[in-house]
Amino acid sequence: MTFIERLAARSRALDSLVCVGLDPDFRRHRVEEVAPFLRDVIAATMPYAACYKPNVAFFEQWGIPGLRALEAVLEAIPGEVPVIGDAKRGDIGSTAEAYARALFEAWGFDAVTVNPYLGRDSVEPFLAYRDRGVYLLCRTSNPGAGDFQSLELSDGTRLYEHVAATVAGWGANAGLVVGATAPAELARVRELVPGLPLLIPGVGSQGGTPGEVIGAAGYRHGYVLVNASRSIVYAGAGPEAAANAARALRDALRAARNGS
Repeated sequence: MTFIERLAARSRALDSLVCVGLDPDFRRHRVEEVAPFLRDVIAATMPYAACYKPNVAFFEQWGIPGLRALEAVLEAIPGEVPVIGDAKRGDIGSTAEAYARALFEAWGFDAVTVNPYLGRDSVEPFLAYRDRGVYLLCRTSNPGAGDFQSLELSDGTRLYEHVAATVAGWGANAGLVVGATAPAELARVRELVPGLPLLIPGVGSQGGTPGEVIGAAGYRHGYVLVNASRSIVYAGAGPEAAANAARALRDALRAARNGS
């Protein structure tokens, strides 16, 4: 099965669009605490999570011990649950090939995030893994996203619109990262590329809302994935708080689908 087929199957089985981002905060943990803490979060949120998304940088910040923690965290996720490596890699030629091998072969991620702004040749090494997913940055959730992504091109389109339309022709395993913090732009991307999978960060701590996301992107298993990290992982004391936050997000997305 391809990544999207696996993701759609699990998303449908749980009726959940929730992606739990695993971003350990160095201010809250010693490195030896990270894996046990996140293993508890994973176990608690498993009934509500369509997939998990470790952000590689949050483990790299501790060096080799952090990478060992990432290895232990990945071992705690059952094989049938898709895992996205949030690495946002982007480089040319042999470097991109090395990044792809590292993320897909050494780490075994089912999908990755990639920066497309070096062009298609920098993305091809990732797309070559046909059974894996490749989410390309399009219109991100950070405050400075508009500095470049919203620039108007000579034909009147915005840069993020051009990225979306271009990526649509790059292969069946290509998708887009579009932030929940820009619902109008999210709706525009969905209009331009109705068949592309979307990874949507920015709900929760960054201010995006489930209602705006579903109103803009629709509700489709495997093709709409809503990520929340801090608002789930650090929802409160103990893994039960994370479980409650993941369930609440799942239920809010369902309610938005049903118009309630």
